[in-house]
Parts: sequence; C-alpha cells; structure tokens
Amino acid sequence: MITEEMEFWKGKFGEEYTERSIFSPEELDAFYQDQYGVSRTDMITFIFNNTSINSVLEVGCNIGNQLNHLQSNGYNNLYGIELQSYAVEKSKELTRGINIIQGSAFDIPFRNSYFDVVYTSGVLIHISPKDINQALTEIYRTSNRYIWGFEYFSEQYEEINYRGHKGKLWKTNFAELYLKLFPDLKLVRENRYKYLKEDNVDQMFLLEKVK
Repeated sequence: MITEEMEFWKGKFGEEYTERSIFSPEELDAFYQDQYGVSRTDMITFIFNNTSINSVLEVGCNIGNQLNHLQSNGYNNLYGIELQSYAVEKSKELTRGINIIQGSAFDIPFRNSYFDVVYTSGVLIHISPKDINQALTEIYRTSNRYIWGFEYFSEQYEEINYRGHKGKLWKTNFAELYLKLFPDLKLVRENRYKYLKEDNVDQMFLLEKVK
C-alpha cells in the first residue's frame, strides 16, 4: 500500500525534516522541558511505572531519537521501522545496538505479538483518517501486550495546515480510536501535555491487551 502521504515523507520534504530533527537524549529532554515543562524522561517514567518491558518497536522512528533516548534510560531490545530510506541510513551513524529497518506502518515486517511494546510518537498524525485503521491494526497485531502513543490531541478529527501543505497532518483522540477498534484493549494510563507557549495539547497514553 502506497499513499500520497508516504510519497511526501519519502521525498525531499522528509529528508529536510530529518536533517533538522536530530537530537541527543539530553537535547531531547531539554526540548521537551522547553515545550511542555516536563522532560521526555519524566514522561517515560510516568507511562511505564510498574511495567515490565523487554522489547520495543517504534513505528515511524526516523533516525531513532526516541529509541536512543529509551536506550539511555536503560531499555534494551529496541527496534524501529522507518519509511524514509535516507533516515534509515542516517540512523546507522547516530545509533548503536538499535535495530532500524525500512518499513511501513501499513505492513509491519514482524510476526504477530512479537514485541512487548509497539509505539508511535508524532506519526499517527501524518496518516490520513481514511487509512488510519490499517496502521492501528498493524500496530495492534505486532504488540504482545502494550501499545504506547504520543500524538497531537483533539476531541475530534481536525486537519491542520502543515508548513504550507494540506492533507498532511491531523489530530484527534488516538487512544479512543484504538479502544473503539479493539475491544480487548484497556487504557492503563494517560496524560495530556499542554504546550507552554501555545494552546495545543499532546496526548501520551499506554494501552494494554486484556488476555
């Protein structure tokens, strides 16, 4: 499955995004502190409180900023899939001991229930509402227990102009989308982080399969 949004991110715009989005774990924490008043480390501590995590897949990992940050916080067996070949090649320079390969959220190249946690961070927002269920289904399929998300939040679907481009960015309640699509999921914890300098809100959530 190839969508218009996929072609957009695989091209020059996606490469430019990659070049301006390279952060060390320390820089990422500082960026989050400035954006939300909370570090990425603090968010992870909240979301994974009293959970046992042995393997993680990030869908849409770009060059691996978030995976690098997880590794710096003691997490192992880290994997990522990324649509953009340029970012995958770049990740080889910027990560060590993290497995990043080219792949799509619509066809994740791992077997059912392979990872303890499958997550996205600012990725579902770039998938068209007409295609979102297929991506959520693949994420659900490859998770053995947890689904973690950090995405732009709105109570209902809203399209946002993204750097002058239409049809490239949407926000909604993505946790609620998962819960409606998969009745055996439960919400473990959630927090909504308001931007310090704007009125926008991002949502972090952890869902668990009820076996």
